[in-house]
Amino acid sequence: MTDGANGTDANTAAHGTAATYAWAPAEPKKRKNRSGLWIGLPAGATAVALIAASLVLIAPGASVAGVQIGGLTAGAAAQAISTRLDQTAVTVQSPDGEITVTGAELGATVDAAALADQAFSENPMWNPSSWFPEGADIAVDVDPSVAASVLHDKLPGSYQAPVDASVAYDEGSQAFVTTAAQPGVGIDAAAVTSALQAAFDEGSAATTIEAQVVPIAAPVSTEAADAAVAKLNGILDTAGFYVGDERTAPVDRATAASWLSVAPDGDGGFAISADAAKIQPAVDALAGEINRDAVNASVIVDSAGETIHEQVAGQTGRTLGDTADIAAAYATQLTEGNGAYALPVTETPFETTTTERRIEVNLTTQKTILWQNGEVYRTYTISSGAGDHATHTGNFRIGWKTQMQDMGCVPGYDWCTRDVPWVAYFNGDEGFHGTYWHNNFGTPMSHGCINMTIPQAKELYEWAYRGTEVSVHY
Repeated sequence: MTDGANGTDANTAAHGTAATYAWAPAEPKKRKNRSGLWIGLPAGATAVALIAASLVLIAPGASVAGVQIGGLTAGAAAQAISTRLDQTAVTVQSPDGEITVTGAELGATVDAAALADQAFSENPMWNPSSWFPEGADIAVDVDPSVAASVLHDKLPGSYQAPVDASVAYDEGSQAFVTTAAQPGVGIDAAAVTSALQAAFDEGSAATTIEAQVVPIAAPVSTEAADAAVAKLNGILDTAGFYVGDERTAPVDRATAASWLSVAPDGDGGFAISADAAKIQPAVDALAGEINRDAVNASVIVDSAGETIHEQVAGQTGRTLGDTADIAAAYATQLTEGNGAYALPVTETPFETTTTERRIEVNLTTQKTILWQNGEVYRTYTISSGAGDHATHTGNFRIGWKTQMQDMGCVPGYDWCTRDVPWVAYFNGDEGFHGTYWHNNFGTPMSHGCINMTIPQAKELYEWAYRGTEVSVHY
């Protein structure tokens, strides 16, 4: 018989006796130990919280300019950095006494947020290898105007204010002129700034320096004023209303200057402004200066149609366009330094009338004929050169002209005629001229010139412009 455990009694078996079997009572089941679960839950939650915190905190030991930021969030670190800078104090010893100023009073700032973000990025708590990094320094930015103001207020005896350069219109020279800047003196603000930077870098809450009185440049320099003057005078040089490249309606310098205002711009330079209301009267008068009818041209041409003289210059007609916005637009343009305003104009072209003129000299008939547009305009009986002085044949053009001249009255000539009138040369020393010493026209009589009566010579002189063709033939 086998027991419930399928085993034999070991003692009985050893003595060779019959075994006695009995059911043994079942052992009670052990209760599961849940203490570990109850204890582990808070520990796990803490671990999760620590992990979460490590994801937003800066590593232990991190510092910026002596400010300990380890274990802080980036936002808290930025606040700590800024607070330290605000509270850093500089004691300034000067000839006028001793004062203490803080970073906050000097207008000092740092980009604390960017630095804190960088510290967390490079040294997060979750990365143990980044713990206890070396400290980092950052540049302190001090507003020069704030620093100068606070030092001036606390040490007024050490200051003499600089005088800014200025710009004004001078009626005598009709130009804008510069009044040069004058430097002042005061406490060396740069030395104070450097001391603040050094103290902040070292993590010191306070420092002391001996500051000297140094020259202080005017915020608005002479160079800035000169640049503004050059721009303003450039406006005056070109001020006016233009049609194309023509300054059709000039604006005098004093008037243009009265439209302009110039003042410091707050950044060390000058701002130019213009008053559209003052410009408007000039705009209202433009139509009378701009509008005009076209004028047709009249020109004298040669047989090839080339112009040899302009009798009447052609001129396009003009009509001014809409002027409603010109004053405002010009005011804006002047602030940019441009004094030339291009007007909206409609132009009407002109026509050109041509008149062809040429002169013919017939040595056989002893005639001079003026041709105009292919028709005979005048015919004169003349006296050409005689004998060895015969007038040369060929095609020439009128060149030099003079109303009166002595002829032959120089060494080398065996004759002299005074006060020869209405001379128009066409071939060297051969030309047309009036004649008072003979009346034998129709017969060669001259030393090569074309002799004419004085009224005829005057008419030809006034009719034939330089460049007029002259044909001499038999």
